[in-house]
Amino acid sequence: MMLVLLALQLLFTPLVCKDVVHCPESNALLVPHEWYQSGDLLIGGIMSQLFHIPSMSYSSLKVSVRMVTKFYQHALAMVFAIREINENPKILPNVTLGFHIYDSYYHEKMTYRSTLDLLFKSHRSLPNYKCSAPRDLMAVIGGLSSDISTCISDILSLYKIPQFPYGSLDPEQREAVHPYHTYHVATNETHQYMGIIWLLQHFGWTWVGLFATDDDYGEHFLKTMKLLLPQYGICLAFIQQMPQKMRLNDWNELNNLLSKVYLVFKLSKARVYVVYGDTHTMALLMDVTCSLHEQHQELTSVGKVWITTSQIDFAVTSLERELDLNVFHGTISLTIHSPEIVGFQKFLHITKPYRTLGDGFGKTFWEQAFNCVFSSSVVERNICTGKERLETLPVPVFEMSMSGHSYGIYNAVYAVAHALHAMYSFQSNHQSVLRSKSPGFCGPQSWQLHQFLQGMSFNNSAGETVSFEKNKDSAGFDILNMVTFPNNSIIRMKVGRVEPESLEGKEVTLHEDLLVWHRGFNQTLPISRCSISCCPGYQKQKKEEKPFCCYECASCPEGKVSTQNDMDDCSSCPEDQYPSKDKDQCIPKMINFLSYEEPVGTSLASGAVSLSLITVLILRTFIKHKDTPIVKANNQDLTYALLISLLLCFLSSFLFLGRPSKLTCFLRQSAFGIIFTMAVSCVLAKTFTVVVAFMNIKPGSRMRKWMGKRLTTIILLSCSIIQMCICTMWLGTTPPFPDLDTKSMTTEIIAECNEGSMLMFYIVLGYLGLLASISFTVAFFARKLPDSFNETKFITFSMLIFCSVWLCFVPTYLSTKGKYMVAVEIFSILVSGAGLLCCIFFPKCYIIVLKPDLNRREKLIARKH
Repeated sequence: MMLVLLALQLLFTPLVCKDVVHCPESNALLVPHEWYQSGDLLIGGIMSQLFHIPSMSYSSLKVSVRMVTKFYQHALAMVFAIREINENPKILPNVTLGFHIYDSYYHEKMTYRSTLDLLFKSHRSLPNYKCSAPRDLMAVIGGLSSDISTCISDILSLYKIPQFPYGSLDPEQREAVHPYHTYHVATNETHQYMGIIWLLQHFGWTWVGLFATDDDYGEHFLKTMKLLLPQYGICLAFIQQMPQKMRLNDWNELNNLLSKVYLVFKLSKARVYVVYGDTHTMALLMDVTCSLHEQHQELTSVGKVWITTSQIDFAVTSLERELDLNVFHGTISLTIHSPEIVGFQKFLHITKPYRTLGDGFGKTFWEQAFNCVFSSSVVERNICTGKERLETLPVPVFEMSMSGHSYGIYNAVYAVAHALHAMYSFQSNHQSVLRSKSPGFCGPQSWQLHQFLQGMSFNNSAGETVSFEKNKDSAGFDILNMVTFPNNSIIRMKVGRVEPESLEGKEVTLHEDLLVWHRGFNQTLPISRCSISCCPGYQKQKKEEKPFCCYECASCPEGKVSTQNDMDDCSSCPEDQYPSKDKDQCIPKMINFLSYEEPVGTSLASGAVSLSLITVLILRTFIKHKDTPIVKANNQDLTYALLISLLLCFLSSFLFLGRPSKLTCFLRQSAFGIIFTMAVSCVLAKTFTVVVAFMNIKPGSRMRKWMGKRLTTIILLSCSIIQMCICTMWLGTTPPFPDLDTKSMTTEIIAECNEGSMLMFYIVLGYLGLLASISFTVAFFARKLPDSFNETKFITFSMLIFCSVWLCFVPTYLSTKGKYMVAVEIFSILVSGAGLLCCIFFPKCYIIVLKPDLNRREKLIARKH
């Protein structure tokens, strides 16, 4: 259905194929610069090559313009593209494209005048009347800037004629240029903002100055950058707005501008300047900067990095030809992407003023580019021969490589051609059906092109895709680096690319090895910061009433580090690491525990082994002399049980040595508590046995039944079972487990046993202490019984040592950390066990081994009496 409607639109369009009225030719207002070539269909162009000087009248316009000779390439690119299409039989066969090129003169009135001339060529502007030979204007390519594009669009939108602005505009500027009839061939300007920020971040430039035009677009740029830059840690050192249209004979305004820029260069620490505007802005900045460097020689030694936006080109007019551009050596420019187009340079080589018929720009270009005149009346100047070669011109005057703007114009021409070709193809496919209904068909109309341009995509001769699909941008920006030479010639090298359609994080590519910096930097990376960089180990400390980029460097607090330059805050190390001495890195903590290899561990292990061997030796001695009175006199079974308990106590200390495991953590405190309880219970039973033995008990009394083995067994079992129940409850509810303590020691991780419940641990110790206290008390009161059968004095002394050791253990254990806590517990086990062993058994061993004559019943009875 849509195809039928489109066919009807194409075939039944009302056409005007005749002149309707003849216009008077008096009072003509002619625009002197135009380039016309006839054709079956016309493409219009409104370029921006000439400066209109407002103080001059339109009648003298021919002699009151300056030409940006570098922008003459824009017109040549359009002519080259149309010539290629006309010579290509595959595009628009049997149709010849013509062109009509005017200039905007960078002035709104002249832009409107040129646009009207494209539509209604006459000596007097009469809208809706065609006063020249019939012709069909299919599209208009222009303009370079947003304001020029808007002026063109104001008129073209009335007639729905497609417009192709070739300058880079931001979204707000694009909306102002009647978006429904406009097709942009340059990348959205917003992408270059991120490209600039990427460059500033990449090189660590956090203190930058902005130069921008003093107009609505400059204000929009400044507003956008003020929002974006702080988000990426960049501050503005200054903002300097450049007048858009300044009269060069206004000395007060010029001196005021010179003073402001001089103060910026002299006082600001910023060495990186971002320039936003157009060629006018850059030309004025070049004039001002070069003038200041001539007047103030101290500025010449100060390196500067200039970053220019895509609408700026280093193009000069005749007034700036003699400026020393070395101050701009190393400039980084973002330009609209442009590949090399085959045949374009060859076309430029054969371009001569006498070969370009109808070219109203060629003569002006030739005279201003080569500084000559064609008229022989001016004796003081060189005569133009027309044989001068374009390739000999400096880059600021004319460039042989196709620029980004020229590439956009080239693509725009091809877009119109492809749309026309599609229209003709569509028409030919449906004309046979409806031929009889359209006898007056005279040719395509410009408004019909929109249906073919919207969503169009094609590959150009450079192999790149040109697309007008919605939300799809063109090829992006090239990053160029400008190199100047002593003879004031320059070259611009491509060093990178901004590609909006690339993957996130890869939008910008840069070849740093190709970059050249201003000579004042001696080819070292320029630094542009408000404050010196804070080294690792330091953090930023903001200065009062200063931007956040201006700060002092303060050392990191204890326990924190900064591992990179310019850290806002120091951070704590992970739990398994600790800060270095300089606080610039985190060092892994060593896992530490009481091992057998270190001196403390070796000493304690040796002590445990020695005491165990002594205990075994004493046990062997007692077993060997089991029939002697001194062994029999003190409950032989209790003696053996006590010695075995002490042996196990000494051996249990090995559960505390080495790296903790699940098994050792599970067993060691419970084993220690139960074994020591058995030992103390044995001592308590011995004490009660002695006391009961000396009590006056009548024969046949029930008390005598409890004397001997029955009493000792009850005491031993009951005391031990209670401790066993406590340990069982502990292990069943909150058992100890291996753990890593990362907080107690600064430089070490302590491999330890987490006791699970410190309350249960202290209950075990408390119960043990209770038994020891009872035993000590009973032994103390029984110390005056007859010596021959009484060992309570030795028990009293041993319990005194035992209680003293474990009373000292608690505060010492709580005040130590790491492996030394384990060492304290092992030491307490060994010392308390050794106290029992020495005080109770050494006197008996002395008699058994060294005084055997005293180990007889008669001697013991004699001592009693």
